[in-house]
Amino acid sequence: MSLFAYNIPFLSIFLTMFAAILMPLLPNRRHIPERTACAAVAGVGVLSAFLLASVRLGQTFTFAMGHFPAPWGNELRAGPLEAILSLAFSISMVLSILGNSGSTEADIPRRKQPLYYSLICLLMSSLLTLTYTNDLFTAYVFIEINTLAACGIVAAREGPETVRAALRYLIMSLVGSGLLLTAICLLYDLTGHLLMENIRPSVQGLTASGRYMLPLAASLSLMLAGLGVKSALYPFAFWLPDAHGSATNASSAILSGLVIKGHILLVIKVFCRVYGMEAVQQLHMDKALLILGLLAMIMGSVHALNQKNVKRMIAWSSVAQVGYIFMGIGLNTAAGIAAACLHIIVHAAVKPMLFTAAGGLSDAAGHRKELHSLMGSFYVNRWAGLGFIAGAFSMIGLPTFAGFASKLSLTLAAFDSPAIVPALTVLAASSVLNALYYVPAVIVILTPPRKAAALSPTSPAWLYRAVMAVFLILNFYLGLFCVPLLRLIEKGVRVFG
Repeated sequence: MSLFAYNIPFLSIFLTMFAAILMPLLPNRRHIPERTACAAVAGVGVLSAFLLASVRLGQTFTFAMGHFPAPWGNELRAGPLEAILSLAFSISMVLSILGNSGSTEADIPRRKQPLYYSLICLLMSSLLTLTYTNDLFTAYVFIEINTLAACGIVAAREGPETVRAALRYLIMSLVGSGLLLTAICLLYDLTGHLLMENIRPSVQGLTASGRYMLPLAASLSLMLAGLGVKSALYPFAFWLPDAHGSATNASSAILSGLVIKGHILLVIKVFCRVYGMEAVQQLHMDKALLILGLLAMIMGSVHALNQKNVKRMIAWSSVAQVGYIFMGIGLNTAAGIAAACLHIIVHAAVKPMLFTAAGGLSDAAGHRKELHSLMGSFYVNRWAGLGFIAGAFSMIGLPTFAGFASKLSLTLAAFDSPAIVPALTVLAASSVLNALYYVPAVIVILTPPRKAAALSPTSPAWLYRAVMAVFLILNFYLGLFCVPLLRLIEKGVRVFG
């Protein structure tokens, strides 16, 4: 592996952070902040692709920040899984920004746009840090950066609703942060380490001897509760629909498709690298996470059934999809973790497409967001309609669509678990519930309005068409050709812990 590849994790984080600092200093002309943010994130995507090519055979390495060893320094760690996720997040972020460029320009005053895209770059930087970090305290610091930046992009759209939604988001996130910090302090007191790989031998020694089992269980419970709040795991997810319903289309796509994924990835690191899957099983936390995941799969869809606002419906659908990921983690097997990671990538590709498509359909219906008002909107903006239909079918799990591949992987992983019966039962029930609210929404947009004069097809901007075309290609690619990707993810999971 080349020296350049060795430096890519640090360069990726530095590039987006430097772009965030630089953004307010640039000329505030049309599209300059947006193009700068896209260039920085696209640069990370190129670096991630190069890193993936370098570690595709299963290599993994650590990068000492400042070249100081533990315990004075902290580390970044990279392997196939980190490279894949970094590449997927970069692609999703660029498409989310470009696909919603027009609505962002309309919703956010020109004077605020440099700050808005600066916050997006900070979000990307924090997401990359959570992907690569090997240090718990560094993860906590960038989780706080992530929280403040996410609240900022929610509140960027002026109005009392967005302020209330951002405040609720901030309060819930700070509750999660407090639980997480308490857990880190307790774990540091028990082990004397903050680097993940140094903590695990200490935890294994404590569990083998049977000492301090209650404090260990308390630290893991607090850590999972804090990250569960931030990941919108049911029943901690009631802040998410308000944030999505009030935010700009780009903010909704980024929040659902990317922001919560960083916290979920940290849960996987806690399972595999900090405590170890054996200790997690001994402390019975895998069962708790499995139960919460199964509950989220049902209740997220139940709440989505009752929504009249299309963005709130998609937001509650995200809660159900987060449940799928946590179910895979809760299986506490390598196959379950790999399936959960595949679903993270699928969700990062499909959910921004759904929010971008919903934004286009809403604009076609006169900027109305109620489901009944979207009648016939497919014929006004066919690209948005195609994206919404493909995204809906993917979330249901129909063959050839991306969601089918990840749900099939979760189903196969459940066969290796003692929880096979409840897991498969809830998987089937959740897919049926997904169909009960997505299929009627698809029928609504395909139903011609009663007044023929209301149909006035327009051609969306070329950039919107191009972004939706890429989203559609990604959707079908993940649905039809996911096996090589899954094999690479499985290789990454084997060296992840």
